[in-house]
Amino acid sequence: MATPQPISHRRMQPPQVVDAAAVPQPLPAPMLAILKALREGEKFLVCSHSRPDGDAVGSMLAMGMLLRQMGKRADLVAADRVPAVYRNLPGAKDIRHAMRVHGPYDAVVLLECDGLERTRLRGLERMYHINIDHHASGKEFGELNWIDFDATSVGELVHRLVKAAGCVVTQEMATCLYTTLLTDTGGFCYGTLRPGTFALAAELVEAGADPVHIARDVYFANPFSKILLMGKALSTLRRDGPLAWVSVTHQDMIDAGAAEEDCEGVVNFALSIAGIEAAVFLRELPEGRIRLSLRSKGKVNVASIAERLGGGGHENAAGCSLDGPMQRATDEILEALCREIGHKA
Repeated sequence: MATPQPISHRRMQPPQVVDAAAVPQPLPAPMLAILKALREGEKFLVCSHSRPDGDAVGSMLAMGMLLRQMGKRADLVAADRVPAVYRNLPGAKDIRHAMRVHGPYDAVVLLECDGLERTRLRGLERMYHINIDHHASGKEFGELNWIDFDATSVGELVHRLVKAAGCVVTQEMATCLYTTLLTDTGGFCYGTLRPGTFALAAELVEAGADPVHIARDVYFANPFSKILLMGKALSTLRRDGPLAWVSVTHQDMIDAGAAEEDCEGVVNFALSIAGIEAAVFLRELPEGRIRLSLRSKGKVNVASIAERLGGGGHENAAGCSLDGPMQRATDEILEALCREIGHKA
């Protein structure tokens, strides 16, 4: 495959709902470059970040479907297994769980990663990197970079590629892409929501995505271990003005029989309290480090806080890890949040 010149693009206009007779806008340069690379190659690796969420899983699956429609071979690999709530997505069994990948590949498509280390996959270093992201903490580390802060999910960017490639949004692909929209906006509660977001959701439903069935799988099919863990977390609930936080120890995880994926969404219960502007969920890891999930209702940019602490994410949803013990990490993140809000603890 001919090697395209490195190209970066950090902003593009969101898709517009226009009259069919309107003159189409030219495709932006990074999308053209990525399409050229996909058309010229034959064998691709598709990856996303470790501990994959709905956007990571759904966009990986949709990207694999796009490549196969284009007559290409696509291998989907993740360092962690697909969470239980996403295992009913079409093709989810095709995502292989591994810690090392082996080529040769014409390129690796990295979805919503700010660097190779976010995948926790070994063997990516010498490959040709196509970096597609929408996080505020996104970085231009690839040979091709397409980072659009205004996209609600990386699945939205995959959808644009599908349409630009002239491929068909099948029912299976629509289901995966709708899942990326639903989960990365917290059930259409936060993120860069705009009329085009709902127009895309409607288009995906028209293509066959079942919004009720998808929502039930995502929000109403939790394992019992997650509910037990949630009880332990909520028993630690604390509040200081506009801030709320909950935590679990490693022993709590063991006692609940909880897996890492059971922690997803716990922080939202603290955020749901009236008058709370930002919330934190702190989890003690086996080695003693503390992993933090940060959420806000819009007034607090938690991505900027997380990035200063070595993490990243969205303005309303981000994460990072801090040194333990738990009280030290709690004090550090509360101090950072208080500075951001201008609140005196």
